[in-house]
Amino acid sequence: MVHRMIAAGLFPPPDYAHAAVIEAGERLAFMAGAVPLDGDGGLVGAGDHVAQTRQVIANLRTALEAVGSDLSRVLSTTVYVVADTPEALGRVWDVVRRSELSAGPHASTLLGVSCLGYTGQLVEITAIAAVP
Repeated sequence: MVHRMIAAGLFPPPDYAHAAVIEAGERLAFMAGAVPLDGDGGLVGAGDHVAQTRQVIANLRTALEAVGSDLSRVLSTTVYVVADTPEALGRVWDVVRRSELSAGPHASTLLGVSCLGYTGQLVEITAIAAVP
C-alpha cells in the first residue's frame, strides 16, 4: 500500500506530496531518465519545453507499462529542465501537473540545469514507481 503525505506545518506543495511511503513487500521500479526521443531516436519538440515534456511523459508511461506499473503509481520524480528562469520551469511543471503523474500526487523535485545528454534535449524525468 502506498501512502502519499503532505506534512503538517509545512507549506502545502503545489500538486505534489512531501513524501511517499510504501509498505514492506511492495516491488519498486527505479526508472532511468525518460528523454524526448521518438522510437527511432529522433528528438521530439526541438526548442519547445512543452512538446518535449509531453514526449518525456509518454516515454515514461511506456517504460512503466513494460515493468507492469503506470504513471499513477509513481512515488517520486526528479524533473530536469534546461532553463534559467522560473517561468520556463513552470511551463514544464504545468505539463507534469496535467498528466497522470498528479494522480498520486507524487513527491517531486524540479531542477533547472545547464545541459542534458542529447543535443537539443531540454527535459528529462527520472522516477521511482510501485509495481503491483
